[in-house]
Amino acid sequence: MNAALPQQDILINWSPQETRVALVEHGAVQELHVERTLERGLVGNIYLGKVARVLPGMQSAFIDIGLDRAAFLHVADLFGSSNAAHQRSGEAVERNADKPAQIVPPVPIERQVFEGQALMVQVIKDPIGTKGARLSTQISIAGRLLVFLPQDDHVGVSQKIPMAQRLALRERLLALLDDRANGRGGGFILRTNGEDATDAELAQDIAYLRKTWARIKDAAVRQPPRTLLHQDLSLLQRVMRDLTGEHTQTIRIDSREQFEVLQAFGREFMPDIVEKVQLYRGERPIFDLFAIDEEIAKALGRKVVLKSGGYLIVDQTEALTTIDVNTGGFVGARNFDDTIFKTNLEAALAIARQLRLRNLGGIIIVDFIDMTREDHRDAVLAELRKQLVRDRVKTSAGVFSPLGLVELTRKRTRESLAHMLCEPCPACEGKGIVRTPRSVAYDILREILREARQFSPREFRVVAAPQVIELLLDEESQHLAGLSDFIGKPISLQSESSMGQEQYDIVLL
Repeated sequence: MNAALPQQDILINWSPQETRVALVEHGAVQELHVERTLERGLVGNIYLGKVARVLPGMQSAFIDIGLDRAAFLHVADLFGSSNAAHQRSGEAVERNADKPAQIVPPVPIERQVFEGQALMVQVIKDPIGTKGARLSTQISIAGRLLVFLPQDDHVGVSQKIPMAQRLALRERLLALLDDRANGRGGGFILRTNGEDATDAELAQDIAYLRKTWARIKDAAVRQPPRTLLHQDLSLLQRVMRDLTGEHTQTIRIDSREQFEVLQAFGREFMPDIVEKVQLYRGERPIFDLFAIDEEIAKALGRKVVLKSGGYLIVDQTEALTTIDVNTGGFVGARNFDDTIFKTNLEAALAIARQLRLRNLGGIIIVDFIDMTREDHRDAVLAELRKQLVRDRVKTSAGVFSPLGLVELTRKRTRESLAHMLCEPCPACEGKGIVRTPRSVAYDILREILREARQFSPREFRVVAAPQVIELLLDEESQHLAGLSDFIGKPISLQSESSMGQEQYDIVLL
């Protein structure tokens, strides 16, 4: 798939609180990646801990790993079965059928660890509230394509990969691991995104993971307890490992400190790439070079305007994403069929880009404008598939349904851009619409009547958004006065600009 990728540049905007990465092809932003320092978490980190306390009654121990609170280790995660590591890797694997499962009673924790003992542990669950992190001694290290299990000897393939391909992939992986007979043990799991990887890419990931484990073991011997031995790669390092290749022209970063971090990482793990890393010294912010902040704003909106005058409407829900293609003001072709065809062709290119830019995953339903000619439908589908080939994430496109819809599937690799940067609107609670001022005004009138039947205050005071109060004072003033006469109580109005259109309070005075 890499051969189909065009030349690209990577721009990195770094600040202590946030790292932002833009992948640019032909002068246009194709992908955006964001990582916030406070949201990274500890899962995957490996520490040299010190056993602070053993609790036989709970079959657990508290481990000091240098955090504010001691972390928790249960006997089930102590030198446990490798299945636990497989599940923590996020990849269920198929075990050998000729090795039936054996039930072995666990050795009590007090016979395995003692207070003051140094222990290599990995965080499998972040601290929550007053609870410390949860740990395991079964280490797993995730790479781009593989998960390395240094204390295991199993070689497996993710069960998410179709059965027909699983056996062949396992044989390929075993062939690349023939050095295990020379004392370089450890187990590997092929991740789902390694399904289409080349042997060279797999070998590179194997070498990276073995080198990482060697560094961890060396640090465990040299460093004192309560030391962080390994931290999951930052976005900067993942960019270097996962996004770069022969098609990468430059990697430009605007922080000297992080530039040196990237260079050091590249020299150790990716010497072929390190020469492409450049320190950006320009006066303009690095993202201004390609108006990337504007592209981020557009990628968070529903409407995507096409150059022809047509447009897309993108609606993202939990279950699926829908993309609706419209002609808009495009009337440039000689007849309406050509107008529709050209708009759909341009939309196919834009849709492929929007999937990457917004990182949309799961099921995507595209509603192209109806085309009467079969050759037009074939050409639009061919263009869409051609553009999808450039996507690093596995994506597939179906055919036109009888209703003119095309179903796409795209593997979920991380949170979409909208889910990462946005939250549901507090006014509409994510519906995308709010009740009209008149609807809210009528709710208020009904609520006053309901309250008047239960209570007998001196006065009712309505506190609401300015547009609702204005309506009650103007067009609905007659209904407000009639209600006041009916309940025999005065009704006063108070405008509150901080309230949303659907919010109101009725105060009994």
